[in-house]
Amino acid sequence: MSEPAVEAIDVTRSYELEGGVVVNALRGVSLRIDTGEYAAIIGPSGSGKSTLMHLLGCLDRPTTGALRIAGTDVSSLDDTQLAQLRNETIGFVFQSFQLLPRISATANVAMPLVYRGTARAERIERARTALESVGLGHRLDHRPTQLSGGEQQRVAIARALVSQPTLLLADEPTGNLDTQSGVDVMHLLEQLNTDHGGAVILVTHDHEVAARA
Repeated sequence: MSEPAVEAIDVTRSYELEGGVVVNALRGVSLRIDTGEYAAIIGPSGSGKSTLMHLLGCLDRPTTGALRIAGTDVSSLDDTQLAQLRNETIGFVFQSFQLLPRISATANVAMPLVYRGTARAERIERARTALESVGLGHRLDHRPTQLSGGEQQRVAIARALVSQPTLLLADEPTGNLDTQSGVDVMHLLEQLNTDHGGAVILVTHDHEVAARA
């Protein structure tokens, strides 16, 4: 049996504030997401979704419990190794797009490959292919400010896919979009999950969006 894309076993995350006050953001979370699975994490503001997202995205470590990403226990990694695992294994899609405004869509999408040391010609080719896969082959040289909100989110999705991640994390991906653009982005994520075979985890407070997973 292949390793799951994500496995959490009794994970907790606590933060100590000034005065010794301890906040328990997560208590005993266990989950398993297999490769190719499309899952949603849903809950209101303050329920711990963002904390869990940070843990699954290797942006933080659990206080207790075991967390494995593509079979690797994150607690055994130093900061450099954790960053490498994140870059090689995980793609992120954020509500606010997180695009660099002064460079083209192609350059934005190629950015994760810069950190991996990929040769420039290969970076550009893979970025263009990723943009074409999300229907933006005609927007390769446009800057984010020249694109609609829906198009900017498609660029962000292409950027998440360019590294061919085992796991794609989408944090409120329709939150800043109009209704039709949001529907289009959800269709795209579903199609890409089918085509690419990686696991997709959608973090949302929207029950209608979560129901599509």
